[in-house]
Amino acid sequence: MSHTAHIPSHRKPRRSASKLAVRAGVAGGVLSTLAMAGTASASPSAEPVAETTLEMPVLNLDLGADVSSAVTKAAENTRFAAVEGELTAQEESARSGAAAEAKQAKEEAQKKADAEKKANEEAARKAEAERSSRSSERTTLKSAAAPQGTGTVSAPATGSAAAIVNFARAQVGKAYVMGGTGPSSFDCSGLVQAAYRQAGISLPRMSQAQSSAGTSVSLNALQPGDILYWGSKGSAYHVAIYVGGGKFVGAQNPSTGIVERNLSYDKPTGAVRVL
Repeated sequence: MSHTAHIPSHRKPRRSASKLAVRAGVAGGVLSTLAMAGTASASPSAEPVAETTLEMPVLNLDLGADVSSAVTKAAENTRFAAVEGELTAQEESARSGAAAEAKQAKEEAQKKADAEKKANEEAARKAEAERSSRSSERTTLKSAAAPQGTGTVSAPATGSAAAIVNFARAQVGKAYVMGGTGPSSFDCSGLVQAAYRQAGISLPRMSQAQSSAGTSVSLNALQPGDILYWGSKGSAYHVAIYVGGGKFVGAQNPSTGIVERNLSYDKPTGAVRVL
């Protein structure tokens, strides 16, 4: 064998410094205990102490395994913390995303509601315009087709009717005086009586009798010269003369005097025709 050949060592591996320190500490504790026991036995008055055999505790510490276990546990704790943090971040992100989606959905719903409201208002305006247009058309057609005496279309007065109408219109603006029969003032029946006198017709003096002097006619079929009355036929409280074109002339009251008005101003109850 060569001189330089390597001869394997048969020494036992040196224990680690930490293990030796632990063993030394334990041994020191045991020796201290023995010293105290010897001192007690050396005392003259002490009883003999039985011989005791103390065994040194054997420590089997595996610090490498402990460190490895601690490192593994720390790694697991770190991993758990990372997972928990990731979950928390995901939850927060989900909440934020849900809030944003809810806000967007609310805004879209509000826009849709506003658009529907605007559309409904526009439809209502169009419907109202159409109703107004149809109403105007109906009014125009009704006026054009209105029977004589109820609208502006009327045949001109002729003959005796013209004499009555012309006289009545000539008195417009004169005063109303209770019991007046002319020529400067009249009451309602006095004016009617004087107008018919122009056509050679003699009428009763009072409005009650004048309202039943002729033949009843519909207000939709009036002719110039017809007598209008207010109240019941035979007991009317007011009379006037229809002059055509939907108008009448009458001595209304002390405030207005003799006036010409549309039938709508004071719609009569009925009418009679004497001519």
